[in-house]
Amino acid sequence: AMAIGAATTAAAAHAVGYVTGDQFYGAKASLNVWPARVASAAEFSLSQIWVISGTFGNDLNTIEAGWQVSPQLYGDNSPRFFTYWTSDAYQATGCYNLHCSGFVQTNRRIAIGAAISPASAYNGRQFDISLLIWKDPRRGHWWLQLGSGPLVGYWPSSLFSHLGGHANMVQFGGEVVNTRPSGSHTPTQMGSGHFPREGFNRAAYFRNVQVVDWDNNLLPARDLRLVADHPACYGIQGGYNRAWGNYFYYGGPGRNVHCP
Repeated sequence: AMAIGAATTAAAAHAVGYVTGDQFYGAKASLNVWPARVASAAEFSLSQIWVISGTFGNDLNTIEAGWQVSPQLYGDNSPRFFTYWTSDAYQATGCYNLHCSGFVQTNRRIAIGAAISPASAYNGRQFDISLLIWKDPRRGHWWLQLGSGPLVGYWPSSLFSHLGGHANMVQFGGEVVNTRPSGSHTPTQMGSGHFPREGFNRAAYFRNVQVVDWDNNLLPARDLRLVADHPACYGIQGGYNRAWGNYFYYGGPGRNVHCP
């Protein structure tokens, strides 16, 4: 089966913050988890970190991790912890989780593809996960850590061309596949299914958004650029404060009067 990827899926909608124009050796953020509603089995909703190098033509290298709702992959509508990679712009290489050789799991206690529970509730308790991806300066592998616990595993440097060195872009946020069921925009939700303006307890967020520099330091993602490619369907809105550092709210309901 062909990997469905961010860059090549014409029907994908994004609301993301990204940094570019530098050499990046990793990324970190905390993001709240939601039981996003996905309208059809051919669609998914995900929220993740992308670590990217190369060009979007045919040699794009990406490492991706976060949570996703994908009935096609998992047979249900639970948000699940996932990983992804490609070394050729989603054409022939790469896969989700452990569906192909690539990502090397070093901790059996954390199940990749496992449902994340509990999830956040609208006007209720918020549950977030912290993800850290960084490049081991000695071996060159890209490691994944969930929370402050043990390492989950790594993407070997040998999987990649450009990411063998470093990333030139790091991206955070949401992606939805819109198959335009019955000719109108999908009602598949991104994040909580609510727009950023609703804020805490209601909208999905990324907080303490950081990047890793050449010297293995975690730095605030200062020049975070925010882009929603279908803002009437899924939005994004950012800010900064001492507790959350660089943060943004993102997401939305998909189909609505302004997003037909």
